[in-house]
Amino acid sequence: MIFKYRTKPIDLKILELLNPRMNLTNKDKQHYYNQKRGYEGEVMFDTLTEKLQCECFILNDLLLEINNTTFQIDSLLILQEAIYFYEVKNFEGDYYYDSDKIFKKPKTEIVNPLHQLSRSESLLRQLLLKLGYTLPIHASIVFINPTFTLYQAPLNQPIIFPTQIKNYLSHLNKTPSKLSKWHEKLADQLTSLHITDSPYKKVPSYNYNQLRKGITCFQCHSFSVSVEKRKCVCHNCSYKEPISNAVLRTIKEFQTLFPNEKITTNMIQDWCQVVESKKAIRRILATNFNRVGVNQWTYYE
Repeated sequence: MIFKYRTKPIDLKILELLNPRMNLTNKDKQHYYNQKRGYEGEVMFDTLTEKLQCECFILNDLLLEINNTTFQIDSLLILQEAIYFYEVKNFEGDYYYDSDKIFKKPKTEIVNPLHQLSRSESLLRQLLLKLGYTLPIHASIVFINPTFTLYQAPLNQPIIFPTQIKNYLSHLNKTPSKLSKWHEKLADQLTSLHITDSPYKKVPSYNYNQLRKGITCFQCHSFSVSVEKRKCVCHNCSYKEPISNAVLRTIKEFQTLFPNEKITTNMIQDWCQVVESKKAIRRILATNFNRVGVNQWTYYE
């Protein structure tokens, strides 16, 4: 069973919203694409582990700390006799292994995920000992993307290739496992130790005035949206959405980008742009939020 679900990282959410609203630098765009690809790979692996029928607790996306050192675990499984954890990589294309290093062809060295895995395994073992647990740990790198190839791959490393994932999970599914309150306590402790405010968060600086305003299409994400009667209509892909839904979605985007800003009728009308009726904005806010203050000092939360 899934004990801890995966949530989209806040920096990825912010980058997704900034990408169409401002000109990201090449470095920020690359970071965004890497984050997006990594998250998509982790979700792909989640869809496979959630089908496991053996008794296990699945903890996704853990950020933990031991001795002032943080480490991240993409997926962790607690079974009766052991803990299994996975570093998921969504690499595409051809790579090769040479002298404990990994290169993307033709000759670009990348950070060796096996080193990262070894570090995380050591830190997890220290944390478990501190909590009073001595379960064996089985750590593996999962290359989830079917287009990935690693030439000269060593046979003695904990690597699971795309063509091996199905058989690996099938074998794991047959592992005898009977969980107890003791295992549940461990899952509870690890979940409670998860750090929600990641020190790895990395987003470019931005302010309200430099961002493009408007409602984006829910389907194709373009700004080619106008209001026609009670619908927001996209002139790029013809998708139609009730105005209230589109405005609420755009308010959530505003809250993600500016969590400390007060939500007012004027602010949301300016942020949405295409909804000319201030009365319509006020009605949507009054229906879905709590009103605070009166007259020109009114805001919603």
